[in-house]
Amino acid sequence: MNYRSNDIIEKIERAPQRAYLHALGLNGADLKKPFVAVVNTWNESSLPNAHLDKLAGHIKAGVLAAGGIPFEFNTIAVSDGYTEAHEGMHYVLPSREIVADSIETLVNAHRMDGMVILASGDKPIPGAMMAMMRLNLPAVLINGGSMIPASFKGKPISFTNVMESVAEYKAGKISEAEVHEMEEAALTSAGDGAGMYTPGTMAALAEALGLSLPFSSTTPSMRSKRLRLCRQAGELVCRLIEKGVTPRQIVTERSFENAISVGMAISGSTNLVLHLLAIANEAEIELPLEVFNKISARVPTLCPIDPAGPYHIPDLDEAGGIPAVMNRIRRHLHLEEQTVNGKTIGENIKDAQVYRDEVIRPLSDPFLDQGSVIMLWGNLAPGGAVAKQSAIPAGLRQHKGPARVFDSEEKAIQAVYGGGIKAGDIIVLRYEGPKGGPGMREMLGLTSTIVGMGLKERVAMVTDGRFSGASRGCCIGHICPEAADGGPIALVRDGDIVEINIDERAINVLLTPEEMERRRQSLTPFIPKYTRGYLARYGKHVGPANKGAVMT
Repeated sequence: MNYRSNDIIEKIERAPQRAYLHALGLNGADLKKPFVAVVNTWNESSLPNAHLDKLAGHIKAGVLAAGGIPFEFNTIAVSDGYTEAHEGMHYVLPSREIVADSIETLVNAHRMDGMVILASGDKPIPGAMMAMMRLNLPAVLINGGSMIPASFKGKPISFTNVMESVAEYKAGKISEAEVHEMEEAALTSAGDGAGMYTPGTMAALAEALGLSLPFSSTTPSMRSKRLRLCRQAGELVCRLIEKGVTPRQIVTERSFENAISVGMAISGSTNLVLHLLAIANEAEIELPLEVFNKISARVPTLCPIDPAGPYHIPDLDEAGGIPAVMNRIRRHLHLEEQTVNGKTIGENIKDAQVYRDEVIRPLSDPFLDQGSVIMLWGNLAPGGAVAKQSAIPAGLRQHKGPARVFDSEEKAIQAVYGGGIKAGDIIVLRYEGPKGGPGMREMLGLTSTIVGMGLKERVAMVTDGRFSGASRGCCIGHICPEAADGGPIALVRDGDIVEINIDERAINVLLTPEEMERRRQSLTPFIPKYTRGYLARYGKHVGPANKGAVMT
């Protein structure tokens, strides 16, 4: 075979490189086998990734069994859980680019023939898919799985509930001792969160795109089935190398439509928009924002998964997993699209069954008759904005209220704690976009404070930053253009009336064009918060959210 790895093992001139490989324990026969990168986002400081060191061994066993030579290496995995509501969150979205860039760097430098990427967490999973599309080498993605949901005093509990408990304590609703009891009970093991947060969403979308094995996205982290899936991924990548099958041969524009359809049906995170745009960019596939609304209009939300409903990813796995969801919405899918296991989507899902109708609702009785994620436009967001309508209270789907304007999440949280936010207000949080943040922080700290203070049904939030997949309430993010680019959100002042209409997909500030232009003329130029280091470089080179917030 004409392996890429021949670049470092063939001809007399490559004797120095062969010496390196022999020193690693490889013999002459090994040098004739495909070299497989086993990319691992394991680290000891990130709960979603803390167990991946054990899973990687099963991938390597699969590679060896199929006749390949595995080489494991690590890339970073920044955990959102550590970084909520402080400076550390500035680094989270930018870490996605480091994941993709570091995979590209080693795989190309060491001339790997293919790769299995083992990833958990909000940014490692989409970063892995970006690398797969960019490198276009035979590859399989396997996620680390979700933890089993926890309970506290007989009721479900999650990391988000712990965040909300801080506001409940400050509001005098619970004691400090109860907060500490909750923090010890909330998380059951290593693995991603059990709700349909960003990791669970993006793992499901990888399966829908055809880049992961069927059922792999919903199998919990500590189930033995995940060990077997890892071994299968290692075996499979060797077959892909032999056949020369690459991600861009699998993923097409129609594959992205499949992924969006699944994201709508499972009540996926709003971050799916940002990440699918970035992955499509690497695949050199145009993905207009309007496609999300077109699909949302015809694909209903079937799965009431936390935070939209009471169920969790292990429930979805027991109900039949992503193949069962896809089989239920099959008339909305392109069934002829290929997948990494060599079968089409249609072949993979044809026998999939739904075992729990309350988790994967029938098309005749959906959780919501539209898809969960929608795009909005208006004079406040001429470049678009995103909302998770399945998590928006009914009373805020059409809402008009006075703006309460803040230039950082910390200031907004303090205003909520101080009683400065009243029922009917619309929090406008700006200079938190990709450039302005920099890093487009997610606002789980703010949304948890709103919920904990009892304001979820009465206060809306609008930002050029992001929201967590765990956020609940009327949360409209990704406002484009962002404030740092002089977008209209930079012109809003306290007391201006903002109008949100989810049904009409509209968000506007009730100002005349003349008044907005007058304010624009007096707008202070944006000054970056960071002038050195990675965040300075990121802020200088990152693109807008409506293009995936990718670096150029």
